[in-house]
Amino acid sequence: MHSTLQSVLILLATAVLVVVVFRSLRLPPMLGYLIVGVAIGPHALAWIPDTAEARQLAEIGVVFLMFSIGLEFSLPKLITMRRIVFGLGAAQVLATMLAVWAAAMAIGIGWRAGLILGGVLAMSSTAILAKMLAERLELNTPHGRQVIGILLFQDLAVVPLLIMVPALAAGAGDLAANLGLALAKAVVVLALLLSLGQRLMRRWFHLVAKQKSAELFVLNVLLITLGLAYITESAGLSLALGAFVAGALISETEYRYQVEVDIKPFRDVLLGLFFVTIGMLLDLQVVFEQALGVGLLLAALLLAKALLIIGLSLAFGADPAVALRTGLTLAACGEFGFVLLARADSLALMDPQIMQPVLAAMLLSMLATPFIVERSESIARRWSRSDWMHRAMQLHSIAVRSMGTDQHVVVCGYGRSGQNLARLLEREAIPFIALDVDPQRIREAVTAGESVVFGDAARREVLVAAGLLRARALAITYADTASALKILDHVRELRPGLPVVVRTLDDTDIDRIKAAGAAEVVAEIMEGSLMLASTTLMLLGVPLNRVMSRIRETREQRYSLFRGFFRGITDERGNEDQAAQPRLHSVVIAPGAAAIGRTLGELDLEKLNVEVTAVRRRNIRGVAPEPTARIQEGDVLVLLGAGEDLAAAEIKLIQG
Repeated sequence: MHSTLQSVLILLATAVLVVVVFRSLRLPPMLGYLIVGVAIGPHALAWIPDTAEARQLAEIGVVFLMFSIGLEFSLPKLITMRRIVFGLGAAQVLATMLAVWAAAMAIGIGWRAGLILGGVLAMSSTAILAKMLAERLELNTPHGRQVIGILLFQDLAVVPLLIMVPALAAGAGDLAANLGLALAKAVVVLALLLSLGQRLMRRWFHLVAKQKSAELFVLNVLLITLGLAYITESAGLSLALGAFVAGALISETEYRYQVEVDIKPFRDVLLGLFFVTIGMLLDLQVVFEQALGVGLLLAALLLAKALLIIGLSLAFGADPAVALRTGLTLAACGEFGFVLLARADSLALMDPQIMQPVLAAMLLSMLATPFIVERSESIARRWSRSDWMHRAMQLHSIAVRSMGTDQHVVVCGYGRSGQNLARLLEREAIPFIALDVDPQRIREAVTAGESVVFGDAARREVLVAAGLLRARALAITYADTASALKILDHVRELRPGLPVVVRTLDDTDIDRIKAAGAAEVVAEIMEGSLMLASTTLMLLGVPLNRVMSRIRETREQRYSLFRGFFRGITDERGNEDQAAQPRLHSVVIAPGAAAIGRTLGELDLEKLNVEVTAVRRRNIRGVAPEPTARIQEGDVLVLLGAGEDLAAAEIKLIQG
């Protein structure tokens, strides 16, 4: 008992220390977990033994990882990106597997090990790359879409690969039969789960949610996840496959947002343990003995995989800069490669003399990923002129949008404050153009017909393209003093005397910002003046009903336009309770949608706590539509509500 507790304390202490260091260095914590496993595993300091119990617990981490992937599974998203996902993504996985298999056969490794290594090395890190692209605001760039599309197919490809690995453990004569049986089982089990689950899952979650118990809701999510994983394992398939199905079923309900928040702590902790156990597999002595081989393997892996993806991307019509950045971003290995490698090791399908150098090269490639991604832009600029062309086209699109605008307001930042300002300007018929660098927010807002374009307002050429020289005023709506000072410097150079209003968190930098040329600085702390005024009035003896009446009147008159905002990637960070907050969401009424021909009154979305704030039809945006307004194909409805309610409303509009 003492030794078990001691092992747990060692694991927790080292993991916390290393993850703190990695977060301070702005590196993915996953890499920290891997290093912890290498350091304390049986092949290094040997502080923790590599036991079957630890591996079984770590496999639960993989279950929750696959559940999260299933939760993000979206059929409409797959249809929208089908050419990238099922074209470029499938070509990348198959071509990589074929190339690695051919190389393995050429050097005499064996066809089984070669096939497994092909699947292992075909994977890239969804966890690292999706996070880095989001932080760099590149998810909606051409190379970002290609990277996400390929990663999505890789995630889906893990399911058949996890079925294939156990089948390869059989003798050569039984391989075809075992593989066919495994695939048949998978088809039958998936067909039953998906056909019956679609009907039962939403009803069951409705029943659980009616009990209004957070504890019961979390227990239900765990039951569904582990229960379906157990069913697929009992059918001779993998735990991960059942977890993926569970996530995919829940993704079709309006509870996916809450589930995602509730499951995150379990997923992150157990997944961290999985990566620790992967690190424990690495034998440093073997790696040091084969250091030259590991280095050559790492270089060959990064170079060959990058060149292969660049070639495929060019073949699918991408320009050289996009292809180059896509190849560099996806060159390294990923977490699902470790899942497959661990599975092959448990079935004794991989010779340790082969697995150790491969494992080391994979670890080193993932450590190199953040640095490769950081340098990919400068490399693309150096080697491809089309990247400069892309930037020029971006500025051109901003200039085209602002060309017909004069005496307008340039709104820098289209978060909540920027959207509130834009609505008031719209009410006063004052033209404006908004600049933002959050692709998710821009996509939602542009779909709703709002005047916002992608561009970094701190760049001189972007401000010029947005019509700064013709502008009537400029507003910096995000609280970033460094960026605000850059913008003010550009304004002072190009348009001295232009009124600039700046938002800050508090009054610390007011003097600096005013000295830089701001006409006015609004500190968020001033927004507390409303509550301060109400308290002061009550202390002065003003009757409570009169104070409340004044406050209510002010809120109704001043803040009715301020309800909700288009949520973006940057709103996710550090806000775990955002799922319950009201937000705006644009829904396109596609052909065949259930809402076509029905009025807003008939739809009665208010029962779902959702309000239709605007309807855009043929690029004409109508605010506060009447209940008698009838929905037509191609309309865009702007909905206001919490995350789960918005999901339920969208399902009602599209599916009925």
